[in-house]
Amino acid sequence: MKTAVIYYSSHHGNTLKIAEKFSESFEGNLFEYKDVDGYNTVEYDLIGFGSGIYHGKPANEFLEFLDELPDVKNVKAFVFTTSGRGSEKYNIPLKEKLEEKGFEVVGEFSCKAFDTWGPLKIIGGKNKGKPDENDFRRVKEFANELKERLNF
Repeated sequence: MKTAVIYYSSHHGNTLKIAEKFSESFEGNLFEYKDVDGYNTVEYDLIGFGSGIYHGKPANEFLEFLDELPDVKNVKAFVFTTSGRGSEKYNIPLKEKLEEKGFEVVGEFSCKAFDTWGPLKIIGGKNKGKPDENDFRRVKEFANELKERLNF
């Protein structure tokens, strides 16, 4: 199964770290969103789409990228986010946009990440050292479960 991981990451590189672990786990290609021609997405059987969370939502640039993707059929996707809270609720906009394009979203992942937004900057941020080895282990477990479920 041909796999790609496409991500948006800025500030601390939290999402990039998770994207790299997903790419390793699936032995797939890793792309920063701005280096992807959306029409190349039809070449993959499974694509991971991930973004950090900024002001309570995925990055605007990444959401615009998803809006510009072509409609697809029979392409599976998973979504992932990194944030100060680590809440899966942040995955919802990614899932909705991908499903509108015809992707079958087969899984979602989220984890806490180092955060220096707003007043947190004054105290040096929160979740220092995140994502960490425990999060990377969870990425691998998620990938293995998904591969097993999809007969990868």
